[in-house]
Amino acid sequence: MRLSEFITLNVNRIVDEWEQFAKTITPAAHSMDSASLRDHAKSILLAAARDMTKPQTPSEQAAKARGEGPEKTPSLDEAGASHGELRHNVGFDLVQMTSEFRHLRASVIRLWIGSLNSPDLAYFQDMIRFNEAIDEALAESTAAYAEQVNRSRDIFLAILGHDLRAPLQAVSMSTELLLRKTTLEGDALTCAINIKQGARHMAAMVSDLLELVRSRLGRSLPIEPAPMDLAEAAHAAIAEACAGNPECDPTLEVLGDVRGVWDAGRIDQLLQNLIGNALQHGSNKGEVTVTLKGEPETVQLRVHNHGTPIPEDAIATIFDPLVRSADEELGQPSTSLGLGLFIVKEVVTAHQGTIEVSSNEEDGTLFTVVLPRKV
Repeated sequence: MRLSEFITLNVNRIVDEWEQFAKTITPAAHSMDSASLRDHAKSILLAAARDMTKPQTPSEQAAKARGEGPEKTPSLDEAGASHGELRHNVGFDLVQMTSEFRHLRASVIRLWIGSLNSPDLAYFQDMIRFNEAIDEALAESTAAYAEQVNRSRDIFLAILGHDLRAPLQAVSMSTELLLRKTTLEGDALTCAINIKQGARHMAAMVSDLLELVRSRLGRSLPIEPAPMDLAEAAHAAIAEACAGNPECDPTLEVLGDVRGVWDAGRIDQLLQNLIGNALQHGSNKGEVTVTLKGEPETVQLRVHNHGTPIPEDAIATIFDPLVRSADEELGQPSTSLGLGLFIVKEVVTAHQGTIEVSSNEEDGTLFTVVLPRKV
């Protein structure tokens, strides 16, 4: 009997073995009934059997062995993905879930071989096709499981970031009241200022973290465009970036009309991150230049600094989340999660603009943002 026919005729017997094995996966299996333990096993087996009956050329078989094709089996992929999601939800870990497929494969081959009276060359081909189908289902299950893990992690980070905002706001407001209503001197004043600055940095990191989570959950950055002057925003961003730092002295150049319709809060995020990045990595805090240039339909923002250039191979990933610079990895202090430039890219994209970066020893590092005047 060919393997596809054997699976179809004995599917309930095979699924019984699947259920018996799934019962041994504890502690998750303790709270699961028979239907949950059996889950998508029958659908996976029947879809595999149907796939095995389809014609397949040697070249298609070789491609499938490399994970390149031919076209996948929708019913097999759907069952495999659903299985991965549900096993994650009930508490199976990834090793436990994949062990189910290993046991399923072994059970089917053992039961089938035990039913054979005489070997046939076609039977070996059947085994290859069955293994291909199980591997496809396993790949889909693993991918779906991993996606659920990532989503659970992102939701946890979103909750954590949201819940941190309230105590940080309490610290910040209390420090502000202390500075306004109490005369502090010497070390006490220094400590209060440090607390205020530390709370501001933590609030910025929490905000960046929430933007990352929003992006990973598939949501675009929300914006509320309104008329604004980019020059005023740049002056305010420079003042904020340089608060408490007497060495900070960026140059701002404004050429032409730089007004437009943008989200003021998001533009402030963009400016703070670009200016802060230039101040942090520039060799001289007084040689950071911010240039605004108005064009008929767009406004260009350029932030330039001299210093150690960005390695060429790092430029391709510089806007990726959680990417840190070489000096941060070597242990230099930083108040960044490595999300600043990622946030910049998200803000530019939300405003339908573009951003480019160039960096070399002679010319320094230059970030160029082009924003349409109206989104």
